[in-house]
Amino acid sequence: MASILIVDDDEDIREILRYNLEKENHSIRTVENGIKCLEEVRKEKPDLILLDVMMPGMDGIEVCEQLKSSTENKDILICFLTARSEDYSQIAGLESGGDDYVTKPIKPKVLVSRINALMRRNETRKTVEETHSNELRINREKYLVEKEGKEIQLPKKEFELLALLVSKPNFVFKREVILEKVWGTDIIVGDRTIDVHIRKLREKIGDHYITTVKGVGYKFND
Repeated sequence: MASILIVDDDEDIREILRYNLEKENHSIRTVENGIKCLEEVRKEKPDLILLDVMMPGMDGIEVCEQLKSSTENKDILICFLTARSEDYSQIAGLESGGDDYVTKPIKPKVLVSRINALMRRNETRKTVEETHSNELRINREKYLVEKEGKEIQLPKKEFELLALLVSKPNFVFKREVILEKVWGTDIIVGDRTIDVHIRKLREKIGDHYITTVKGVGYKFND
């Protein structure tokens, strides 16, 4: 059973999702906008947020970015709900730190399956795992990265990508392996998403750590 917060400005969608997810024995709360979402998270942190992208005031992308910028909340799973089929909308959601997206109209059985897959994947990542390189220290339980003793804040996907690369220094991870390990097989993302995350990592930890192997993938230089 998971604690799930549904955030959507459409009352009918909120109630349909509540009904179907409560049948699966999940604990459900609902709110109608981004501001109330942040308020609810401060009251009680959920395991997962179903977050509408297009909402008045504060949209789902901004809500996700605020949550993922906080060490306390960056481990919350976020699945975007979007009526938009454009690639840029989906990519923007994932780049902001989202874990998955579901396109409206939502099919309850598909949504339940995606949520279960997210929860299973998340459980396997909760074990304590510390990885060290010459200058970096990574704690996967705390989602903490330190470089020469100084903490570096990373969104969840950037953290998981870095942890994967550091787990095998000088080993070339193929793009398809990175997609499977970091984003899972339940979601489709393109090469551009990986490239964007690599670029952001280089900006934060330094260019020399990660090498691009053209046509293959990436490796971490120990």
